[in-house]
Amino acid sequence: MFSVAEAIDSGVARGRLHRADLRTPFRGVRASRDRGADGSLLAACLEYAPRLKPWQFFSHETALGLIGAPMPEWPHRPTIHVSAHRPAREPRTEGVRGHRLQVRESAVQSSEHGLPIEHPVRAWRQAGMSWRLDDLIAAGDFLIAGHVPRAAVDDLRTEIEVMGDLRGGLLRRALASVRPRTRSPRETRLRLLIVRGGLPEPETGWVLRTIGGRPIAELDLAYPRWRVAVEYDGRVHAENAVQFAKDADRWDRIRAEGWHIVRILNHHMRGSGATALHKVHEALAEAGWRTGR
Repeated sequence: MFSVAEAIDSGVARGRLHRADLRTPFRGVRASRDRGADGSLLAACLEYAPRLKPWQFFSHETALGLIGAPMPEWPHRPTIHVSAHRPAREPRTEGVRGHRLQVRESAVQSSEHGLPIEHPVRAWRQAGMSWRLDDLIAAGDFLIAGHVPRAAVDDLRTEIEVMGDLRGGLLRRALASVRPRTRSPRETRLRLLIVRGGLPEPETGWVLRTIGGRPIAELDLAYPRWRVAVEYDGRVHAENAVQFAKDADRWDRIRAEGWHIVRILNHHMRGSGATALHKVHEALAEAGWRTGR
């Protein structure tokens, strides 16, 4: 990819820029037709990058997507958001949503692909302008998860306090449901389904250990009091036999400690998720949990 302005400055004839072997992903940008974009957000951002001014950067949901944060589920399609701080100008071109942000000390970072992106905490708040509650919770879970979290709950809280909440307190509501050690957005949605269905809130990323303290397994969602583990199984098991074999052995080790495993697959969560909720409710009831206790 290259900008038309850079090509002309380098001595490329204008006529060459209109030949059939080149395409125009964005106004003022040319790319080889032999190297078509794969339709991903990253590919679109890389193609737009030659247009970026030194003071512009990817923001909002774009910045979150570029660090691997979960996006809202289908049919949502991420938009390319590019921002600048006042008094600098935001872009105004087809296919991109430009934002002129209020004056503030920059916190722009570089993505692993070398793209300038908004700080994840700020991008999370910016996404609150259009995302739904559960999508913000899933992104919040992502930001505070992992061995090296990209943010802490206090960072998200401070951003709300400094810059203000959005849409009737949506961000504070989302933050109240953000939990650590969550490994996927589907786990987040399963946890929210369980709690909203009237069941007790499970522990996230709970480590099951032997009596001697040796770790056996990290559980997606766990009820230590009733020895019930709730595991979300994604498509990886259908596509990776080696991973399935490892998990099967892991399940055996968990059961050997006297735990009941509730496996939730994608089809259990379709529609209202009643099937998934029933499976968890049934396991807890068998273990001695009762409504109201």
